[in-house]
Amino acid sequence: MRRTLAAVSVTILFVLSWVEMWAQTHDWMQLESGLDVRFVEAQQHTPVGNSRITVVGLDPGRWQLVFIGRSNTNEPHGLTAREWCARYNLKAAINAGMFGSDYKTHPGFLRSRGHTNSAQVNSYQSVAAFDPRPRSEAPPFHIFDLDEPGASLDLILQRYQSAVQNLRLIKRPGKNRWGQQENMWSEAALGEDSEGRILFIFSRSPFTMHDLNRELLSAEIGIVAAQHLEGGPEAQLYLKAGGQEIDLFGSFETGFREDDTNT
Repeated sequence: MRRTLAAVSVTILFVLSWVEMWAQTHDWMQLESGLDVRFVEAQQHTPVGNSRITVVGLDPGRWQLVFIGRSNTNEPHGLTAREWCARYNLKAAINAGMFGSDYKTHPGFLRSRGHTNSAQVNSYQSVAAFDPRPRSEAPPFHIFDLDEPGASLDLILQRYQSAVQNLRLIKRPGKNRWGQQENMWSEAALGEDSEGRILFIFSRSPFTMHDLNRELLSAEIGIVAAQHLEGGPEAQLYLKAGGQEIDLFGSFETGFREDDTNT
């Protein structure tokens, strides 16, 4: 029986003292069966913050990924990732992607089972798919590159009930696809490793996306594909498992909020 995680379009801080202890080990820490956390110390330090990247590894055979947001719950107001988890009995949450001016509609394609948050297909080249259709024999979770020969959203939806299209960070099988730039921000990202595990990735410390990709690819976490979810103060990650709690949100974003003071 799989238990439930969520990727949510939402906005959150603090890490309990156990994080400081485990952050020094650079190893995976198992919180529950099929649910691990690891803290990556960046080789290149960021201008503000602790230069630490939090990675949550999830076995999709044991944990079920779901989309929850205002478009399918009819919540009158946005919630923090922590609040989504508490209200809907979820184990962990991260942003599902960016959002439009209505604060609830994704700019790319986003469908979760029978609910379509956005039917808009744009130029984003990364699609995370989950909820395989019966008898499809598809893996429970997979990040697709739409520019691969024969790949298309239509074919993905023939195999999966849920899919979200986002900006690509890392192309399979581990290629940095974000050009270098001056802009940097706190980041929430979704990844897949070589074993097919779901990776929830978060850094409050700001990186350019080119540099973040380089850090992830050199961190020996097995990452093969990743997509950008959200940046700046809106980026979030929440996890409560194994008697431990992580409650993180971003701050820095070039040209928007160039500091680490968001509380």
